[in-house]
Amino acid sequence: MKVLIVGGGKTLYFLCRRFISRGYRVVIINRSREECLELSRGLASATVVCGEGSDPDILRESGAMEADVVLALTPNDPDNLVICQLCSLQFGVPRVIALANDPDNAEAFEKLGISCFSLSPIIGSLIEQRAALEQITNLLPVGEGRVNVTEIVLDERSPVAGKLLRDVVLPENALVAFVIRDDVAIIPRGGNDLQAGDRVVLMTLPENHGPVLKVFTGERI
Repeated sequence: MKVLIVGGGKTLYFLCRRFISRGYRVVIINRSREECLELSRGLASATVVCGEGSDPDILRESGAMEADVVLALTPNDPDNLVICQLCSLQFGVPRVIALANDPDNAEAFEKLGISCFSLSPIIGSLIEQRAALEQITNLLPVGEGRVNVTEIVLDERSPVAGKLLRDVVLPENALVAFVIRDDVAIIPRGGNDLQAGDRVVLMTLPENHGPVLKVFTGERI
């Protein structure tokens, strides 16, 4: 597979190193002569072209016609859009992907037929997932790993907060063992409700542990 990447920086360097380790042919276009020299030294098996990635002549010289994938990763969204449009429409590259530095531009890219991604929502989602994981404590295997006992602290965003236990649909082989509310342990019945701030202790089998956590935390896991 031939991958043509326009851009620079440390992220691009490590991305290219990963592609090369998988046997991909990598071509990099970068406008900075100094950065091109650094990339050439660090990525000996990659082809590095110094030039403007949105210039059709530079793309042609870099072999855009033979590329299987083009990644436009410059810090300039209009450049990334032009690069992808040129590679798709003029050079017939089957797959082009642009970095949308401004997340607000992502919708416009997609409407123009350009696949794109934005780092800020991805990083934000990872932070939210990390925060959600901090609610889950005391993961304990029991019976030589055949049963998991997990404590989850519910917050106001939990899908089950405010629901009666009988209205919470759990996967098979899962049980709410007890609920701790205001330092009082409750052995719950179907008529008991779940509230934000409750510490819910679950018993699950290893194979359905993830789906059970999802019931209590939503899509944040």
